[in-house]
Parts: sequence; C-alpha cells; structure tokens
Amino acid sequence: MADSFGPVRADDGAACRGADPSGETAGPPAGEPIRVLVVDDHALFRRGLEIVLAQEEDIQVVGEAGDGAEAVDKAADLLPDIVLMDVRMPRRGGIEACTSIKEVAPSAKIIMLTISDEEADLYDAIKAGATGYLLKEISTDEVATAIRAVADGQSQISPSMASKLLTEFKSMIQRTDERRLVPAPRLTDRELEVLKLVATGMNNRDIAKELFISENTVKNHVRNILEKLQLHSRMEAVVYAMREKILEIR
Repeated sequence: MADSFGPVRADDGAACRGADPSGETAGPPAGEPIRVLVVDDHALFRRGLEIVLAQEEDIQVVGEAGDGAEAVDKAADLLPDIVLMDVRMPRRGGIEACTSIKEVAPSAKIIMLTISDEEADLYDAIKAGATGYLLKEISTDEVATAIRAVADGQSQISPSMASKLLTEFKSMIQRTDERRLVPAPRLTDRELEVLKLVATGMNNRDIAKELFISENTVKNHVRNILEKLQLHSRMEAVVYAMREKILEIR
C-alpha cells in the first residue's frame, strides 16, 4: 500500500473519550479501534480515504463530512478520536472549524490533510488546535501511521512544512531580540531537556530512550510543561518556547 494520493487539485483549499487535561489525550481504550471522521469537499477523495483506512484493523472510519460546518455537527454526534480534515472547503473551512470541533468534542485530535503548503495556513491551524498538518502528497501508508501517532499523543507535520515552522521560529527570535519579554514560567532542567527533544520532532518513546527514563515519565514531563505554560499541545509549547527564548534551534 505504498501508493500516494498525489495532488488533488490546484485550488484545494457519549462522554469525551480518553480526555486528559494536558492536551495529550490517551486515545481510544485499549483494544478498540481509532475512530476517524473524514472531512473533505471532494467525495471521491473521502471515498478513497475510507477504502484505504478500511484495510487497517485498528482504524475505523465512523463518518464523513463535506465541509467545516457539517464536520462540527458530525463531530458532536460521533465524538471521533481523530478528525482528518481539509483546510479549504466551501461554507466553512477546516481551520475555522477546528475551534468549534474542540468545543463539541474536546477529546478529538485534528489532523489537517491538505494541498496547501502556505505557512499562514500551518500557523493558523496550530493556533486553532490542530495536532497535525500533512500535505496530500504523502503516501497512503503515511496517513494511517500519522493517525496512530496523533491518537497516541504525538504531533505530525509534513517535513517540508516542519522546516518552514523552524524558519519561523528563528524569525521570531530575531523579532523579539529588542523587546522586553514578560518572564516565562520556570521549567526545570529536565523539562527543558524534554522540550528541546520535542522541538526536534522526537516522540515520547524516543525521548525516553534518549534520556534513559520511562515513557510515562516523559508524558508526565510534557503534561507539566503544558500546564506551566498554559498551552494545549506539544506544537504550541515549542512555538511558545522559541518566542520566549526558552530554547534556541540553531
């Protein structure tokens, strides 16, 4: 299943399950499939995703929507674990729908799957609560892998978009060099170590191996970082850390 979706078109634009106050939701209960809501204004693309994901035993497509407005209604009704959503759609776009989806289905993780490689869309999606941002050029295998990773509490960004994010981080440092910054909440040395590794894109398992600690300890550190910074996701924590010069990426 190594085929790729390829470019789509040039103008593409019950109770909360597994909730965790840190924003690092634990995903579906053990043994249950990851429940996915597919949102895209192209019916054929939605159908293609459903066919691909139907081959994955641990993933279940529970519904679909053709725009952001319908996605909010479906998310409230179905309470999916993952919302796989396009950025640009008629009636209501995906980024605008993110905030509303997080309100009606707080445990849902949102992955933007789009043709848009605009930096502004990436930043707006992160600010709106998206946990992943993937371009439609990725392979079908990578979609399933990303769903599993995000359900497990990780963040996923296409490599080309991640490099743009790091460029923006450096620009933010330059723009704030002469500004008087409000003192940031103090992180422990270990929390700073964890945050730096998160910034490189490492997942909890790899961070645990790097620091010779348990994966649960890593999760606790990430939770504490988010609570101290009053943020909701790993990506927001990295953006904040770069802006406040808590860490630097050279």
